[in-house]
Amino acid sequence: MEQSDTCIFCNIISGTISADILFDGGDTLFFKDIHPQAPVHIVGIPKQHITSLDGMVGDDHLLMGKLLHDATHVARDAGIMKSGYRVITNIGLHAGQEIPHLHIHILGGEPLGPLRCKA
Repeated sequence: MEQSDTCIFCNIISGTISADILFDGGDTLFFKDIHPQAPVHIVGIPKQHITSLDGMVGDDHLLMGKLLHDATHVARDAGIMKSGYRVITNIGLHAGQEIPHLHIHILGGEPLGPLRCKA
């Protein structure tokens, strides 16, 4: 799978950087966020380096589907499936994407409230 030596998530995949891994789906990986924004905050990534949803080509949509499918299992294992959880991906600077590797955030463990959206 294509990876980047300078990408923090690719370095987690390769084992160069350690992370608290919760689930390895073969071509996906889920780990605890190091700066949690909720009691449960898990990051899910494809092991293939894709910069964001905008960077997907060819069959990458199948990998994104697998990432979301695996997220439901991770949420169940984290004990937040029944109470509810939020899945977020940020695309670009204005959305708050800090790492140029497609990733999702799974947030839960407390009432999250409404998203901040401007009309």
